Amino acid sequence: MRGRKFLAAGIVFCMCMRSLCACESQQLSGEDKVRVGVAYYNQSDTFLNELIACFKEELQSFESDDLEVTVTVRDAAGSQRTQDDQVKEMLDAGCNVLCVNLVDRADPSEIIDLARESDIPIIFFNREPVAEDLMQQDGLYYVGAEAEESGIMQGELAVDAIRQNDRIDRNKDGKIQYVVLEGEAGHQDAIIRTENAVETLKSNGIALEKLSYQIANWNRAQAQNRMEQMIGQYQNKIELVLANNDDMALGAMDAYRKLNYTESALPVFFGIDGTDVGLQAVRDGKMAGTVYNDKEGQAEAMAKLAVAAATGEGMEDIEFENEKYIYLPYQKVTPDQIDEFLDEEA
Repeated sequence: MRGRKFLAAGIVFCMCMRSLCACESQQLSGEDKVRVGVAYYNQSDTFLNELIACFKEELQSFESDDLEVTVTVRDAAGSQRTQDDQVKEMLDAGCNVLCVNLVDRADPSEIIDLARESDIPIIFFNREPVAEDLMQQDGLYYVGAEAEESGIMQGELAVDAIRQNDRIDRNKDGKIQYVVLEGEAGHQDAIIRTENAVETLKSNGIALEKLSYQIANWNRAQAQNRMEQMIGQYQNKIELVLANNDDMALGAMDAYRKLNYTESALPVFFGIDGTDVGLQAVRDGKMAGTVYNDKEGQAEAMAKLAVAAATGEGMEDIEFENEKYIYLPYQKVTPDQIDEFLDEEA
């Protein structure tokens, strides 16, 4: 019996050691290995899952007989403290470059300090840190997109739809009654996307009546719940739904489907991100449009930067803004050109 206990303990010890070795290798020297540690805020985010999948594929293209590339991914489940601990774990395991999607963009200090102590570069992505934090030392970068651009484009999509389809103003009062489903409270991208989408509508002469803004934390299920509450309050008054991302737009549509609304009684829905399911909703005519967040371009930029930062080779070939930033442009997606984006996805 005692021997079995020792054997079991030995097996557990070996398994634990193997789990720490995603960032380690016995075959190549440190200069020949890129050991990437990826930390992201929540695995429920559809866009981030698609982006990370693209990133892994891009990293594979750098592998060769002379260069080994490994990736460790950790989900913080919405906790900054958990993410700080995960970063420390990955650094202790030997990762030599970090890619971090912050839980709290205003609180990267612990992660930056850990990387500084280990002299490891950090590529922040999708959730842009405060500029002062990014500028405090060398080896800190950001890859993403401009939130303002996405809000403007979403507003432009809504303007075009309203001008082309007078049935959107169902009550014929000359105003569009609208609601907004927002990401996290106080989150920079959520605030900027909302402000620019609404302002673009107003600046193009669209008369609006705000009914409600609801926080749904980028989450489809939460958006469905919030939308059901708004439907209960406003009934058929809602003519336009602006969502800060596709998941929340889809959640809003789920609410109407659950309540058995007919197509003629539905508002128009607009999202942002161009996720696979979001694009399919545009093709199916369920969502009037979305704004494509270039996950392939961001993944390519992240992979190139990660390999260059870890190996010290190729940094001169990377184009930055202000020596720190890489921004990829958004694109508007309408039913007219949806096949172009779905073909690219395929």
